[in-house]
Amino acid sequence: MKYYIIAGEASGDLHGSNLIKALKTKDADAVVRCWGGDLMQEAGGDLVKHYKDMAFMGFLEVLSNLGAIFRNIAFCKEDIKAFQPDVVIFIDYSGFNLRIAKWAKEHHYKTNYYISPQIWASRESRIKKIKRDIDAMYVILPFEKDFYEKKHGFPVHFVGHPLIDAIGDRPPKDEKVFREQNNLDLNKPIIALLPGSRKQEVQKMLSVMLSVTKSFEAYQFVIAGAPSLERDFYAIFLADPKIGFVANKTYDLLSFSYAALVTSGTATLETALFKIPQVVCYRGNWLSYQIAKRIITLDYISLVNLIMKKEVVKELIQNDLNTKNLTVELTKILDGGHREKLFEAYYELEQKLGGKGASTKAATLIAENA
Repeated sequence: MKYYIIAGEASGDLHGSNLIKALKTKDADAVVRCWGGDLMQEAGGDLVKHYKDMAFMGFLEVLSNLGAIFRNIAFCKEDIKAFQPDVVIFIDYSGFNLRIAKWAKEHHYKTNYYISPQIWASRESRIKKIKRDIDAMYVILPFEKDFYEKKHGFPVHFVGHPLIDAIGDRPPKDEKVFREQNNLDLNKPIIALLPGSRKQEVQKMLSVMLSVTKSFEAYQFVIAGAPSLERDFYAIFLADPKIGFVANKTYDLLSFSYAALVTSGTATLETALFKIPQVVCYRGNWLSYQIAKRIITLDYISLVNLIMKKEVVKELIQNDLNTKNLTVELTKILDGGHREKLFEAYYELEQKLGGKGASTKAATLIAENA
């Protein structure tokens, strides 16, 4: 069968690549055309458009790039018509994907959504579009099933979280080799800095993350470079030779880290699944933050706290994200007693996520119903 998959971010590329591998296992004749990234291409997808060309973040940036966005939408529709897939699969990226889903449904293509838009966080009215335009939804967070089925009467499949497989199936690495290859101190414990994957958020996050380094000279701070950004972009943050840098090896970095400072997003959950104590950070531009504050209805911004329904990891948001607060909270997670409590909560979190096999479960359902 022919599958057309649309992902628009680095996390979607990861999940999309594992879905492609699973689809090819379940369907020997699978032909996949996709929007995504290098991982989806390496998994066997015919890459149409890279997510690097679609990463617009924040109200102002989206507004200033409307022309490019509308051109991408028009091109996507034409490409789907030319490919004539048996099913179109959407991965998160709701602003773009829900527009394509409406068109696809009107043109009688089967529509599947893998990894739901976070309508439980904001703009819940999008449920009307999902119920109208999506034939099947595969959710990865345990509370999403109740949200869709009990609150909105829309049946969905809970398949578990694909990050459990992505992390659990990694081959073991040698820490000494990793440190030597990346010019890191061979003895100091590592504090990983995960500032995000988009230029705007990295610029806002890294300056404040790096502002605490002088208070923790017994540790090696290492920046996780995003695959969507060139090394030259990070040069201004690497003036201090004591700051380490690892490009496109975030999982390797986390596997050898003692603690982490993490920008809110999927990375908070990845860090938790690696059992690394963390402080969650978020700072947006003033206008985008004011808009978000009025439409987001959640008590927390990190997936860890949302899934656990309590504050497991500390969140420093907007003005609270400063050198003083970050120093205090980082000191806490370097302490033995606080770390033990985090480890216990992380193990409970993993149980709530449903165990291994999310990509295989989703691929099986998609292939059987396409």
